[in-house]
Amino acid sequence: MKIAIFSDIHANLEALEAVLADAEAQGADSYICLGDVVGYNADPAACLERVKAMGCPVVKGNHDQDCGHDTSLEMMNPVAAEALLWTREQLSPDQRQWLARLRMVRQVQNFTIVHSTLDQPISWNYVTNKFDAMANFSYQITPVCFYGHTHVPRIFTRTSKIQEVPAETIAIEENTQYFINTGSVGQPRDGDWRASYCIYDMDQNLVSFRRLEYDIETAQKKILDAGLPESLAERIAFGR
Repeated sequence: MKIAIFSDIHANLEALEAVLADAEAQGADSYICLGDVVGYNADPAACLERVKAMGCPVVKGNHDQDCGHDTSLEMMNPVAAEALLWTREQLSPDQRQWLARLRMVRQVQNFTIVHSTLDQPISWNYVTNKFDAMANFSYQITPVCFYGHTHVPRIFTRTSKIQEVPAETIAIEENTQYFINTGSVGQPRDGDWRASYCIYDMDQNLVSFRRLEYDIETAQKKILDAGLPESLAERIAFGR
């Protein structure tokens, strides 16, 4: 079985369609979304409906939370807050309810999925180093957990110690735990603008990272045409 696992679409339909087309070409049997379907980019409703129609496991991201509820955005980055207010207006009540009802953590097969961390998923903490990962591993009961939120592909492992290893194809071995960030579909932040996702080949016990070019010019034009901040169109071209 090959499972395509992706996160942080952030309303970038062009990037999402590129990922799904590649996953199909790679022989993916099923799909998993790690949250933040909406936010930042210009196609929140289309991306939500695309993911919803797949009927795949989805966990809630922080932008999904803020769009599914009328929470205050006063403490948020002004650009992100402006995009979220715009996004709320683009979604129907049913679509916002779908986001609100998403679960924070799920177990699929013999692995776990979460948007941020297992220790305090609603706090939306960022895992960017092995010390951040330490708290998560204390709550991880499965050998493998996939997460998103940072928009940067990463792999942390725990045996007798916790370490970060290169985010490339990795064999899942016994007596080792893995905390794997798939990177972002719609707004990568590792200096590479291409959409990022993973394929988990459960028969071969391999997790492979994929990077894909997509029609970024169309995605940028949609952002500008929607009246969203120009910086959001600029940043997807730089992977920041």
